[in-house]
Amino acid sequence: MADQGSTLKQRISEEMKDALRAGQKVRLGTLRMLLAAVQNREVELRRELDDDEVREVATREVKRRNEAIEAYEGAGRDDLVAKETEEREVLQDYAPEQLGEAEVDALVDEAIAATGATSVKELGKVMGYVMGKAKGRVDGGVIQQKVKARLGD
Repeated sequence: MADQGSTLKQRISEEMKDALRAGQKVRLGTLRMLLAAVQNREVELRRELDDDEVREVATREVKRRNEAIEAYEGAGRDDLVAKETEEREVLQDYAPEQLGEAEVDALVDEAIAATGATSVKELGKVMGYVMGKAKGRVDGGVIQQKVKARLGD
């Protein structure tokens, strides 16, 4: 990490300065929030996060934005939907790239074969396998739906 020049955390700090200079208020606020979430996680763990762990924090924040967007759309709050969408776009630069539909399907099939799961009662085994392999690059809810569909509700 340090050999490559800078860590993801340092990149976030640099981009905060750039956003401040450019007057990009939403970007600046989002990056500050992300850095605060990273620092909170470091306090919890009592150590510095590596780049993969910073990406996990960013993924959680993206998921929060998705949930907020859904709620605001349901409430007809287009102004807040726009703000959350803009924040989500900033955060996605720091989250790992999400797996495509075909990759997720292949991973679910692989997990079912590897665990020998035959019913929904074994959902936990399959979920654990997939989530371990995907490392934050797929939403657990999507995996759960796909596994249930394959193993029968």
